[in-house]
Amino acid sequence: MTALGRLLGARIAASGPMTVAEFMAECLMHPDHGYYSTRDPFGAAGDFITAPEISQMFGEMLGLCLAQVWADQGRPAPFVLAELGPGRGTLMADVARALRALPGMAEAAQVHLVETSASLRAVQADRLAALAPTWHDRIDSLPDGPLFLLANEFFDALPIRQFVRRGSGWAERQVGLDAAGQLAFGLAPATPLAALAHRLADTAEGDVVETCPAAAAVMATIAARITRNGGVALVIDYGGWHSLGDTLQALRGHRPEDPLATPGAADLTAHVDFEPLAQAARAAGAAAAGPLPQGLVLERLGITARAQRLATGLRGAALESHVAAHRRLTHPQEMGNLFQALAIHPEGAAPPPGFAPQDGKADDGSHA
Repeated sequence: MTALGRLLGARIAASGPMTVAEFMAECLMHPDHGYYSTRDPFGAAGDFITAPEISQMFGEMLGLCLAQVWADQGRPAPFVLAELGPGRGTLMADVARALRALPGMAEAAQVHLVETSASLRAVQADRLAALAPTWHDRIDSLPDGPLFLLANEFFDALPIRQFVRRGSGWAERQVGLDAAGQLAFGLAPATPLAALAHRLADTAEGDVVETCPAAAAVMATIAARITRNGGVALVIDYGGWHSLGDTLQALRGHRPEDPLATPGAADLTAHVDFEPLAQAARAAGAAAAGPLPQGLVLERLGITARAQRLATGLRGAALESHVAAHRRLTHPQEMGNLFQALAIHPEGAAPPPGFAPQDGKADDGSHA
């Protein structure tokens, strides 16, 4: 058992079981033993690889999308260029490079990063020194002004609550101790929940529904700023529409493991339910386009043409790696369909490039 596992076990023994959300929060962000507080989890030497680490093309395409929105909205200057959970800073570096294609945009950008991990802040400071970023612990401390925001694999790490249907009520899944004193999942007594009353119509006995209250709150803040000041938010993550099923997962050394096995030493995530994100955005007065498959959005933004240009002069293993990266980002059987993209923009404005319906037809996966 890890040091954090022992601490959590002692806490449960003294105070009783904790919710899955409490367990996730401790595992990821405990100040001394939390996963993100103690390591750089990205890349081949870490536990997982995100799209920006696979290829520069991912960030370049998103940067070009932001650039077109900036031009369409009258080239506001200055504006807030923000990222939630910026990892190693790779995505922001690629986006910022792409923004230089539009005269004046890079100069107008004020870079702000929402990051709570001290170790990752140090990595970002080194990678993004030329951009002179400002760091924030919370999104609501971002400065006012037009907001151009990126959130790639951010929402999947927000703590979730899990509820199991029992008759007309819901039993919350908890983390407690088994007879041997080891961490184990259990259920609280079932009770009717007004917040899940609407899910009685589309669930059966034993079905699991996940909620993420923090996600809707973060999205409401983002959308309110975009409604007030303009801008756009691009959210990319794995997940779907209308949560159903247990999606809590742990990853360590690029391999899945039991979420309770090594608290603080494995990444914990859950699939993002884009439905409440879109609902929160609309309730705050903004428009939501998507979600659409990541591969579809990247193709519409021109990733294949960019891949062909970058392939010029590549040979052998370098070319094979480049082709594999393009496939991994876009192919339906890889990240292309597993990851979804949602765009938040001002009500009445056209959807950002990559998100507009094509040829007057509604897009599969769009819930606008």
